[in-house]
Amino acid sequence: MDYHVHLEEGLYSFRWLERTSQALDFFANPGVLKKGSKEHAVWQTKMLQTRLSGGCYGEEWLDLYLAHAKQLGLKEVGIVDHLYRFKETRDYFREYILMDENDPIGKLQLDWLDKVMTEEMVDFVRVITGAKKRWSSEGVELRLGIEADYFVGGEEQLANLLDQYPWDFVIGSVHFIDGWGFDNPQTAYVFESTNKEALYDRFFETVEQAIRSGLFDFIAHLDNLKVFGFRVEDEAFNRMWYERIATALVEMDTATEVNSGLSYRYPVKEMCPGPDFLKILVARGVEFTVSSDAHFPDDLGKYAQQNVGILRDLGVDRLVTFQNRQRIFRPIK
Repeated sequence: MDYHVHLEEGLYSFRWLERTSQALDFFANPGVLKKGSKEHAVWQTKMLQTRLSGGCYGEEWLDLYLAHAKQLGLKEVGIVDHLYRFKETRDYFREYILMDENDPIGKLQLDWLDKVMTEEMVDFVRVITGAKKRWSSEGVELRLGIEADYFVGGEEQLANLLDQYPWDFVIGSVHFIDGWGFDNPQTAYVFESTNKEALYDRFFETVEQAIRSGLFDFIAHLDNLKVFGFRVEDEAFNRMWYERIATALVEMDTATEVNSGLSYRYPVKEMCPGPDFLKILVARGVEFTVSSDAHFPDDLGKYAQQNVGILRDLGVDRLVTFQNRQRIFRPIK
């Protein structure tokens, strides 16, 4: 299974075009065209144009995820989109993230939101819901999810946004501290000038409140503040927070994930949660799913099997999946 998979995310830079072409090439290169040749470039351009015309919710793009799921032997895939991709959520994000044009970070984040907020929720729900039967006939169960940024104080507004559609699962995530998007490489300098313990306190306080809000079926990448390698080295401090988060998850009967995304997409090169954190969560009886956090079809399922093996070695004997916001347990074989 892979329960945290995206179809697209900007920014729409040349690097994005290049990465999209790479994904298309992974699946569709006829093999007789040598990379670097003019013929290959012409073929890639045509493929990319088809992808851009069809959009990220186009059947041809979605079919690449299905094809790769079948190649990998996946039986369940949960496709999500970030809440901030949807135009109808603009007021929610404007209220809670820094977007002051007179502030360097605020100006950057305003520009970012304008560029990535390109879709409408109804279209995403329609496409994924409409594809479920076709996927099932191919041996893969497709689940409809949403990854929703949590902000302290925004619970009612967020609940109103989420209640409009028939999700199979809702993921809660934290990407902002006091309005600052900490996983943006262009704002990573903030780590250099900020007390790390204070940052981690604010981060884990927010994660804990997200769990206790009761809005989410599972919480994503529990320690993603480490994204650029900035950590607190105090073992007692870390253990205190790991225990608190584990307690909240158990008390709220909320699951989490073993997420591969940071291990192959960011400088820290480590899964979430990290090994020490994971051991505490397992010891406390927290429920898990596994995910690649893929943003392109060729990353679907990345390290999922290895992460299942890690959980098995720690004594975990089942994973959690979701349908209509109800848990379904799958044994680890």
